[in-house]
Amino acid sequence: MKRSLLTALACTGVLTLATSGAAATARTEATVRTEATVRTVASACGAKPDQPVATGLSTIKQAYDCIFTAFYGRERLDHRAVLAAGFAGLTEELNRRGMDRPDATMPPLTGNRTTDLNAFAAGYERVVADLPDDAALRQAVAGATIKGMVSSLHDNHSQWGRREQPPGKPGDAYGLGFTTSPGYSITYRAPQKAVAPLFVNAVQGGPAAVARIRPGEVVQSVNGAPVFVDGVLSSGAMNLLNPEYSGNRPDPVRLALLDPATGRVRKTTLGPKVFTPTTRPVTARRLAGDVAAIKLTNFQPGTADQVLAAIAGLRADKRPRGLVLDLRGTNGGSPAEVVKLLSAFVHGKVHSYDCAPDNTCTPNRTDDAVPLLGLPLVVLTDGICASACDAFSAAVKDLKVGPLIGSRTSGMVSGPAGMFTLDDGSLLTLPAAYQVGANRELINGIGVAPDHYLPLTAKDLRKGRDPAMAKALSLLSAAR
Repeated sequence: MKRSLLTALACTGVLTLATSGAAATARTEATVRTEATVRTVASACGAKPDQPVATGLSTIKQAYDCIFTAFYGRERLDHRAVLAAGFAGLTEELNRRGMDRPDATMPPLTGNRTTDLNAFAAGYERVVADLPDDAALRQAVAGATIKGMVSSLHDNHSQWGRREQPPGKPGDAYGLGFTTSPGYSITYRAPQKAVAPLFVNAVQGGPAAVARIRPGEVVQSVNGAPVFVDGVLSSGAMNLLNPEYSGNRPDPVRLALLDPATGRVRKTTLGPKVFTPTTRPVTARRLAGDVAAIKLTNFQPGTADQVLAAIAGLRADKRPRGLVLDLRGTNGGSPAEVVKLLSAFVHGKVHSYDCAPDNTCTPNRTDDAVPLLGLPLVVLTDGICASACDAFSAAVKDLKVGPLIGSRTSGMVSGPAGMFTLDDGSLLTLPAAYQVGANRELINGIGVAPDHYLPLTAKDLRKGRDPAMAKALSLLSAAR
């Protein structure tokens, strides 16, 4: 299988080459250039401590150097804007804590990237030196500085943070036990994309199951505050609903829930807990007319094999006449899983391109070693379908593998990202390229439009209706 030469491996702190077939034996000029890039990136971003330590100025400098070494848009970046955003993060954090200082002023910059970093560092040290000897405070200030720098990239796959070990044993989940539409990924990346109402789209178990939260219930308020303010989804409310992602304290939250089927409003209080999910990453069922329906929650490693195994299990009794792949609510994941699953439906195609800032693009091809299923396909999408899900949906549409039904995908697929472990043990995620579709169209920020617009509403969920699934069955029936 041919893939892009730059393949990011999570948590290694370096980029690793991944090639196969003829590409693995031929050392082309592009391969040599890529290997040089890998060495350069590893040098700038490859520190990996034995255990996490406090974030400080050395980490800030390393993040800065890593941005200008690994980020695909580095050549178009104004380093002064990156430094200014970092200093803004510093001062905003001080202001939030009521600790702003008269000398917390951005130093003059000359236009030289190294000289200006040194001037920035001197200004940062001057401000931090007079802060109270409080480790948590200094950690927060340093973290806010790096986040400010990363925010200046305006890229939805660039982020910084510490890798926290989730509570509980492997396989457990932590949180309130339900997911919503719009989802949390939209909130912290592009809250302006979210469209009211905010409703429960799935119950995973735990506190939500105990409180008998039901799919389709509309979240009207969180702790008494509305979830939409002037038409924009509240990031504060979403952080409270998603402590497993936001890092919020594990405090109970008060919810007002509207049943759209009856108009009744009820109130309940949920506290985040560790629980064993009642939902599975991949589920399969046989529908009327011998149609197989597969639903998946993400494209994490192993997902494609699980989907193919589920289809094989349904085939054991009787060959399905068609397949509905339900990607509604599906998060991102591994590009390799996208390729493997897509290649079960089409061979010999370029499904996307990874591009450098100068628009030099490397084609990503299907893996023709994956056996074709030979089944008619329909894919269901929604606004939570993000990243790898965006990429898969775009390929299905561009390559005419099957129709898309539902609503537009999230459009959060800037490019394949590398995760770099910095000298404090934190992770900096930066895309090494930007991605376009098989037709070279830009998907990031735009999403993939369905061929048939049939969004799943809160009332549909509460009443057990699924217009998109009904349309899928109709199309597969007509295709016989």
